[in-house]
Amino acid sequence: MTTTKIEWGLEEAGVPGPDFLRNALTSCTDPLKAIEEFQLENGILLPSLRPMLPLLDLHGVRRLDFHTSVLEELREKLVSHINEIGLKEGRDRDKKLKELLAKSFPLVRVKALRPVVMCILRNTPQIDDKYLRVLVRDRELYNDTDTEVKRQIWKDNQSLFGDEVSPLLSQYIREKENILFDHENVSNHFFGPSPKNRRQGEVVQKLAHMIGNSVKLYDMVLQFLRTLFLRTRNVHYCTLRAELLMALHDLEVQDIISVDPCHKFTWCLDACIREKNVDIKRSRELQGFLDNIKRGQEQVLGDLSMTLCDPYAINFLATSAVKLLQHLINNEGLPRENQILILLLRMLALGLSAWVMIDSQDFKEPKLDSQVVTKFLPALMSLMVDDQVRQLHTKLPPDERESAITVIEHSGSLPDACEAYIQESPVAAILAMYYTLHVTRHKDKVGLLRVLTILANCKDDRAFEDPFLHSMVSLLIHMPEEFSTADFCTGLFDEFFFAGLTRDNVTRHLLKLLWYIHGKLPASRLQTLMKALTPNSQHNEKVHQLHQSLMEKIDTQQEPPMPMELEDFSSPLMSVPTPAPFH
Repeated sequence: MTTTKIEWGLEEAGVPGPDFLRNALTSCTDPLKAIEEFQLENGILLPSLRPMLPLLDLHGVRRLDFHTSVLEELREKLVSHINEIGLKEGRDRDKKLKELLAKSFPLVRVKALRPVVMCILRNTPQIDDKYLRVLVRDRELYNDTDTEVKRQIWKDNQSLFGDEVSPLLSQYIREKENILFDHENVSNHFFGPSPKNRRQGEVVQKLAHMIGNSVKLYDMVLQFLRTLFLRTRNVHYCTLRAELLMALHDLEVQDIISVDPCHKFTWCLDACIREKNVDIKRSRELQGFLDNIKRGQEQVLGDLSMTLCDPYAINFLATSAVKLLQHLINNEGLPRENQILILLLRMLALGLSAWVMIDSQDFKEPKLDSQVVTKFLPALMSLMVDDQVRQLHTKLPPDERESAITVIEHSGSLPDACEAYIQESPVAAILAMYYTLHVTRHKDKVGLLRVLTILANCKDDRAFEDPFLHSMVSLLIHMPEEFSTADFCTGLFDEFFFAGLTRDNVTRHLLKLLWYIHGKLPASRLQTLMKALTPNSQHNEKVHQLHQSLMEKIDTQQEPPMPMELEDFSSPLMSVPTPAPFH
């Protein structure tokens, strides 16, 4: 089969090939003379070279090796010259490349000459379909084709493009999940890398290269991401949507970023996430994008909601909102009077509604429940005031009577509004979760145990999502001494974690926590936990492996070294200047 292909290539190009030589040898009377004539007619036509060939023979250099080296040298020079032609512009260039392609394409199946043909194809802006069809039909040729040429194939072959993109999307999801579930390197924090660093990742860069400046291919990738997000509800596809757009922004691919209606919004949000701050100017820009969506363009809300559903965007918006609540407490302000806070909540509501909006194709911005602002936020702020009072009290001289009053007044049950709204409002649920991270980061045991009594009731089980559990477990690992107390274990395990143990991911996060703190737990509590975490046939293989490794670690009682304290990724947000008044 290979011989037939080479015959076809050489004969089509007017070069005597194996078939010609076979006929010459079978029809001649003197085979040696026939071979010599073939060599003379088809060898290098350079008279000065002929006397040198016997000298090469004396040195043991085979004619094949010599001709191969000449071929490689000439091929390299030819490829370089074709690339120079490709750098030019105009009809003359296109005409030359077209003529070269017509003459050389029959040789595409000759491996030694294929790089020359591929170079011509790569430099040809518009390749005729007759050539592309040959490349698609032959898997070996297709695999050797440059991405610049494949782009022209993919534009009219969505299924083939999907086959190329699918493994990259799967790799991207695996990479994100590996960070979230990594139990051996707790310093590898999910929210640690900057947006710029994240989009330098292999998958994002490969996708950007595959797309090039093709709007059609970009639209195909976005459609793949929407479809997969709908099918799996996996929010990492939302992250990839934003990272891909910003990677093309970094590459200044104007053909794409100038037509993506989400570009300026995503760019502005990316800058806020990078700087960990929303100032007055940027808040007005973001609000302007949302307010100026014209009638008939509502579908853009679907893509904006995906951008805001990205866990990195949710993390930024919620962390910023908690920080602003702290700021309002310190300045005796009301939530409804802070326009930046209202904008953050509005964007949170839009991001948290992404799946429902795209699934229903009902592109309307969800209305923020006013009572979340007027009732839930004041209740949440009251918890933050309680935390501050208790914190301040620990710094005062000991006084038993005053201590009792503080405990009673600032450590009791939560306001009813807290539990009621986190069950009904996804925005309230997210804010309660990030308040939980806030008190855990400050190692406020009392504040943490108070909120844990209701956290498992968050709407849509949001408190059991991976980014939140990853952050929470990473912080809990740095509170090892608390795990020796019964009340802490009851609040954390019985009231919160056990409520989500039917989920694979919750089991994995809890096993990761035990990996570091099992030595601090009472024996009976550890035994209960390991029994509850015993995986069954429904759990995936990684859960079984982690459970087995933890059992072996417990049996040998080798405590892992405590990791270094996590950097407080929200720390730049904790000192916010008083926002300037809106005019």
